[in-house]
Order: sequence, then structure tokens, then C-alpha cells
Amino acid sequence: MRVLLVVAHPDAASYAHASAEAALRGLRAAGHHVDVIDLYAAGVSAAMSAEEHAAYEGPQPILDPVIAEHADLLRQAEALVVVYPTWWSALPAILKGWLDRVMVPGVAFVFDDRRLVRPGLKHIRQIVGITTYGSPRAYVRLVNDHGRRILARTVRLNTGWKARVTWLALHSIDTATAAQRDAHLARIERTMRSLS
Repeated sequence: MRVLLVVAHPDAASYAHASAEAALRGLRAAGHHVDVIDLYAAGVSAAMSAEEHAAYEGPQPILDPVIAEHADLLRQAEALVVVYPTWWSALPAILKGWLDRVMVPGVAFVFDDRRLVRPGLKHIRQIVGITTYGSPRAYVRLVNDHGRRILARTVRLNTGWKARVTWLALHSIDTATAAQRDAHLARIERTMRSLS
């Protein structure tokens, strides 16, 4: 299976990057072809420009060549794995901006003859969210988990609701022990080995 692994954390020595490495090890061990996008290393802008906004519903909605490469990888992917820290109950700005700029008409969705939105990511069979929360699970439930909703509902909607969603989260990372962190990395790798 062809997998697109997207990482959104500015520090290459972060736990998010360790999580991405664990996912990559598991995916490769299972024999999957993996394309990796490190949003910070790629220099992705978190903001959609005025020019991109104006082009959004036109014949060429993607103006940035880096974003165009990412859209091509997304078009080829059968699974999307997204690794990020949950900040302010949501995705990091760079990841939200990337979604804004990649999930455009002709990629994530298409308009039919009546201008109704139709799924454009029907080839995606799996969506995997790998994240950490500073807060405990009960607090996350109370406040809301906007990142999970975006990936598990909005992105999944664009697969025609056909993609299976897997969520791998470590809550209370700020107080997690080394053993808990290591166990979560092992769970990520094990889960990615069984991705099908």
C-alpha cells in the first residue's frame, strides 16, 4: 500500500518526530511504500495567500510548487498518516494551513454539474491520526478535540466515508513517564505494522 506520512512539529528532536519514526519503521516493516512530508522542513506556509484564495475555485487552485508536489503525493496515497501535537485543542497552524492549501477542488473534492461537492479522495482507505495531548483524556473530551474532528470527520468525508480511521493518542504527555512514552511508541510501530 502507498502511504503518505505527514509530520507537523518544528523540533526534529521532538516526541512527535519520534512518533513519526516509529510509524515509519512499522510501515516499512509491513512492506508499504511510504512518502514522508515534514511540513516544517519543507518550509510550508501556514497561511493561504490572497492569490491562492482567488485561485481556489479556478482551474489551477494550487499555485505553490511545493504544495503541488504534496497534492500529487496525496492523489497517489491509499493511506494518510498524520503525526502532530495537539495545541490549543486543535491542529498546529502549519498543519491546518497545509490542509487548507492541499485539500482543494480537484484534489480532496470535486463539484458535480449541479455544483454539489463530491468526494475526491476515494482512493484513501485508511486515515491514521497520531497525536499527543498535554491534558488528560477527560479534559480533552470536555473541551473538544478539533484536530481529531477535522481528520476523522472532514477529511474522511472526502473519502466518501470509506476510509477506516485509527487514532493513536498519548494523553497527559507533560506528566507521562519514560516508560509510558516508550510504550506509546511501541504501540504506534505495532499498529503501523498491521495497517492494511
